[in-house]
Amino acid sequence: MGKKGVKRSYTFGPAGGGYEDPVQERERQSQSSSFTSTEVQDGAPVLSILQPRPVVLQGMQVRRVPLEMPEFDLDHESLQESHENTLMIEEKAKPKQYYRFWVLPGKWLRVRYDRLALLALLDRNRRVGENVFSVMLASLVAFLGFLLLLQGFFRDIWVFQFCLVIASCQYSLLKSVQPDAASPMHGHNWIIVYSRPVYFCLCCAMIWIFDLSGRAGSLQPFSLYGVTFFSAHFLLCVRDMLIVFALCFPVIFLFGLLPQVNTFVMCLLEQIDMHIFGGTATTSPLSSLFSLIRSIVVAALLYGFCLGAIIAPWGDAHVPVLFSVFCGLLLALSYHLSRQSSDPTILWSLVRFKLFPELENRTPEEPPVEIKDPLPEKLRNSVSEILHSDLVMCLLMAVITFAISASTVFIALQPALSFVLYILAGVIGFITHYLLPQLRKQLPWFCLAHPVLRSREYSQFEVRDAAQLMWFEKLYAWLQCVEKYFIYPAVVLNSLTTEARTVGQNHKELDIYSRALFISVAGMKLLRSSFCTPSQQYVTLCFTALFFHCDYPHFSETFLIDYYFMSIVFSKMWDLLYKLRFVLTYIAPWQITWGSAFHAFAQPFAVPHSAVLFVQAVFSAIFSTPLNPVLGSAVFVTSYTRPVKFWERDYNTKRVDHSNTRLATHLDRNPGADDNNLNSIFYEHLTRSLQHSLCGDLLLGRWGNYSTGDCFILASDYLNALVHIIEIGNGLVTFQLRGLEFRGTYCQQREVEAITEGVEEDEGCCCCEPGHLPHMLSFNAAFGQRWLAWEVAATKYVLEGYSISDNNAASMLQVFDLRKILITYYVKSIIYYVSRSPKLEEWLTNEAIQEALRPCLGPNYVDSDPTFNLNIDEDYDHRASGITPSSFSMVYFDWIQYCNSRRQTPVTCERDSPLVNLCFGLCILGRRALGTASHSMSASLEPFLYGLHALFKGDFRITSPRDEWVFADMDLLNRVVAPGVRMSLKLHQDHFTSPDEYEDPMVLYDAITANEEKMLISHEGDPVWRSAILANMPSLLALRHIMDDGSDEYKIIMLNKRFLSFRVIKVNRECVRGLWAGQQQELVFLRNRNPERGSIQNAKQALRNMINSSCDQPIGYPIYVSPLTTSYAGGHSQLRSVWGGPVSPHNIYTWLISSWDRLQKGCGAGCNSGGNIEDSDCGGGSTSISTNPAIHTTQSTPASSLPQPHITTVQPSMGTDNPAGPTQSWPHHPQPLPLALLSQSEGRMEASLLSSLQRTSSIQGLLGQQLSSSQLSFSSSMVPPPLPAPERFCPATLLENSGHRVGQRSGLHYESHFGKWSFSGRKGFNGPAAVEMEGVPVQTIRTQPPPPVPLQEASLTHDPLGATQALDPSLLASGDAPTPKEESTELPLLDHLR
Repeated sequence: MGKKGVKRSYTFGPAGGGYEDPVQERERQSQSSSFTSTEVQDGAPVLSILQPRPVVLQGMQVRRVPLEMPEFDLDHESLQESHENTLMIEEKAKPKQYYRFWVLPGKWLRVRYDRLALLALLDRNRRVGENVFSVMLASLVAFLGFLLLLQGFFRDIWVFQFCLVIASCQYSLLKSVQPDAASPMHGHNWIIVYSRPVYFCLCCAMIWIFDLSGRAGSLQPFSLYGVTFFSAHFLLCVRDMLIVFALCFPVIFLFGLLPQVNTFVMCLLEQIDMHIFGGTATTSPLSSLFSLIRSIVVAALLYGFCLGAIIAPWGDAHVPVLFSVFCGLLLALSYHLSRQSSDPTILWSLVRFKLFPELENRTPEEPPVEIKDPLPEKLRNSVSEILHSDLVMCLLMAVITFAISASTVFIALQPALSFVLYILAGVIGFITHYLLPQLRKQLPWFCLAHPVLRSREYSQFEVRDAAQLMWFEKLYAWLQCVEKYFIYPAVVLNSLTTEARTVGQNHKELDIYSRALFISVAGMKLLRSSFCTPSQQYVTLCFTALFFHCDYPHFSETFLIDYYFMSIVFSKMWDLLYKLRFVLTYIAPWQITWGSAFHAFAQPFAVPHSAVLFVQAVFSAIFSTPLNPVLGSAVFVTSYTRPVKFWERDYNTKRVDHSNTRLATHLDRNPGADDNNLNSIFYEHLTRSLQHSLCGDLLLGRWGNYSTGDCFILASDYLNALVHIIEIGNGLVTFQLRGLEFRGTYCQQREVEAITEGVEEDEGCCCCEPGHLPHMLSFNAAFGQRWLAWEVAATKYVLEGYSISDNNAASMLQVFDLRKILITYYVKSIIYYVSRSPKLEEWLTNEAIQEALRPCLGPNYVDSDPTFNLNIDEDYDHRASGITPSSFSMVYFDWIQYCNSRRQTPVTCERDSPLVNLCFGLCILGRRALGTASHSMSASLEPFLYGLHALFKGDFRITSPRDEWVFADMDLLNRVVAPGVRMSLKLHQDHFTSPDEYEDPMVLYDAITANEEKMLISHEGDPVWRSAILANMPSLLALRHIMDDGSDEYKIIMLNKRFLSFRVIKVNRECVRGLWAGQQQELVFLRNRNPERGSIQNAKQALRNMINSSCDQPIGYPIYVSPLTTSYAGGHSQLRSVWGGPVSPHNIYTWLISSWDRLQKGCGAGCNSGGNIEDSDCGGGSTSISTNPAIHTTQSTPASSLPQPHITTVQPSMGTDNPAGPTQSWPHHPQPLPLALLSQSEGRMEASLLSSLQRTSSIQGLLGQQLSSSQLSFSSSMVPPPLPAPERFCPATLLENSGHRVGQRSGLHYESHFGKWSFSGRKGFNGPAAVEMEGVPVQTIRTQPPPPVPLQEASLTHDPLGATQALDPSLLASGDAPTPKEESTELPLLDHLR
């Protein structure tokens, strides 16, 4: 194409001459509008113009030879071309480029390739180290290949095949296959480059080693279950298998049967640690290496004690002391290892925090207003709690085990003791892990229609409180405790003693060194497995005992050897069972769903290959590889081995908000405004809730049976998340949550309906409907439930979350009257924030501000901006065609006066005062900013909503010169106008429920104050929004602009923290792994980019769409993928109430001191008044005397406890060794909110300060009372009475301001030195009354610090009619404390109170 869009073609001869193609010339002439037949002279040879025109090629230019045809009258363009006789080639050739390849110093060769051509030929190495490593690896491949060829392992055609393998391994270092079949990511994967040569070197090295060992015969062979290992024949057979494996490299890498190198290392180390040493799953290659090294170090330590114990003489009724020491150390160290996570990052964070605290506090990249994430500190506290507890428990367990082992009980009671332990383990395991979970399932045995053991929330339509602790949950927890800490340690120690005694008495015949190593490793593996996953141990133990004692006793080696190897075999058998269930469920012909034509084609061809499929299933179970359907069809292939966490990349969702986008970007385009990005925060909050409660709920059996790698789906009204359990330890669980879209696809909705609908009403039996027995499933329902890859584990699982309600803003602001109400509330909110600001006096005395507002004091001043409209402005003066100060004062002067009267120090408030003038200027400025953002089209709905949303997110654009005075202090915008527009939206919401209530200034003022204290109103892109949700803010409100799928609408989002009910669906883990592997192969290797591909169509029997949607992006499309999160059992309050708190040195010391004080006081009370210890004063004990039932702490957090100021209070936190009361964790006491969140008003900070001071005074009042129960009976909730004025703790000004505000909302008033106060009603222990006692004057008694006592919540006393009573201050001064009448047992004190 030329510069004018004309096509030209040329033909040249060998000498450089040529001509222009006449066909192209004809097309050009026919398309040219300037050359027509009328422009040619009569009689001219018209056809000659279509003849070839001579041209010549000179260099890179085409020069046209002039035609001897002067009679042609061509157009201006043709004349100009003819005059220049030069035509540049339009598609110019690129300049020749070359790279210098240095052969020798000063000698180089030209490589004539451009960048793209060179990248197509060779891979690019960015660092010198990669080049060096590649050269060394290629040289090693050549050397090992030459070594094997020299040994004569290959003959005939296999020599060529082996040379082909060598060449492919070396060439992959120059140009790798991208994408590779085993690559887990799109694009260039630099790690996969080294896969072939590394595997080739390992294989060749093992071939050489096995050949050398087999020919030398230096290894001592041994026989196990009839198979001789490490004999010459065995080693040579392994060598031959490796030779065949090396020759099959092209086929192996074509199908991707070997992972990339780092994945292979991680899988290998993880499998060794899990199956040999009894470790848990790992989260990264570093954690797998750390876990394995840790296990090896412990095994090496135990090996020395075990070897010394075996060598020691063994008598018929004597156990060597060294062996008892070995047993004690083995149990203690195994217990400690089972309590530690495989990820060392949390432990290292704790060490760094303790040793180098300055590194933790130094975060210069974060703004100072951001709150600190509470999760890292909570994790450090949990790990610290575990370490302190293990310090005591390991020593205690070692001593007890030493004593039991030294007592020769495992020798004297043989063989009856062994059978008793086996039977006891089998019975308790059957009851705990089979009977109780089946009775708690939604469909027990897929026959009953309802669970037999139901939770209290099962019959509730809407859950309003945390889950109640049931008796069968306590039974389940205690049975697990007995099983883990008593039965299985006894079984293992019994087996170890028998094994060591046999080896010690026959050490001359056996290899004691290898037996000692095996005893150490086997004991550690079996104990760690029983501590971490006891749910599968009883099956393995019972099978081992029955198979080797009853069926085939001649195959048995020793029970320890049998039990050890059967535990490995059974782990693989469980995988095989899950794989076969997945395959049979997926390809069942009566429920197969064909997502594409290929599925229908592949279904018949998969039937004859069932034997091959079974062989693949066995192979994949042995090597822990997924069995994935090809393109989602009925044809299955084996993929490469993967770790338990499956995904090799650490993909985590990063929320897009104002903290990580440019200002211009989020003001103009707002990239984070899509629903998926905004809704991801709810899954992040759900992850935090699960981090707090998941481990405890699993130990209470609320999710049924579970094991490493299991997958669960949590389904609620709008939340659908897949929870992948990765690591299971003793008191810890590591998981990952993957949140799906709120508004999913059609296929996702069909599968959500399948898991949420009930089958209890099904009455079908084959083709008829005869019904079913009462509380039983019909035949069709029972049959269908057995052919699913998932099952319902629980229907009412309770978690703390947020209920989301959205209202269309267009419908709420459709008419002018509704918009006028919003503008009115907007103006009143600005006035409220002006009067509440502590900088009001400064603004009133600011010369620049007063000078700019002085024209507004004129009698004829009118602001006639086009923004103002009679339809939406209440104070619009239609006679002046604008807003005047008089019209403004006529509408809002009463409100200004009332707000000023509520100030601590009121200012002058007249109609022409500076306060009214400032309010007038700010209200005019705020409405003009709204009009500017609405493009001065506020009368129309869409521009009005656009401007309202712009102001709501903080986009104030001051364009009028009359408003530039606001820049004298930016707090006028940040602390007055910005929160005013947000508060007006909330008041407008409330107007629909109570339209006339806000006519009263007192009610409106109190409503704004209450919203400030208990609600966050912010834009969702503001980082404060995320911080508030993670800090458990009770209520939040936002205005969301939705622009997707052609929709452009505004919605008011309202969040309220409450308890949510979820359905817990347990999915076959091999189904999840297989579908994930299939999607990865299809999208990465086969490059199928069809968004409607058949492999993601809905399949209800396997939940194919939901599982495939949860893959990492861009393979799947989850809206949130959490990092690997560890949940600890110590943070679960209900589990602590069952098992008790941690046994740490600090807790033991505190318990001893408190017990001694309680004993001392009890003895004194008994000697003085004849009472007993139980009636002693609970101030020095560890429990409080109360007739109220025990109340379990929940995750709910009072509203006013969130933005807590920095005041020293006595407040226990989660993870500390403080036994004085229930352990309180992140959901109970969230972190203080940032200053940006508190900047909406100064009132929220004042109210929070008041609440904290009240709690402080209540606690100090309780600590200052030293009474016995003979004088006073304590209740579970108490508050100290007001104290005299000289003993006040906080400034009187703050108390007066807060008291005046609270007093307006109460029904019963109390007259104090500072004003009238109102008292709220008594509420529960954990209710909001604990922090909402704003009516109590905050005072404290300055006393000496008392000894540690349990903290108790406080409330007011009540009379029998329920009215709140004020207590006499003289009671506290005289040493007595107030006592509720209905709980008092001392008549003299009761009479005194009356």
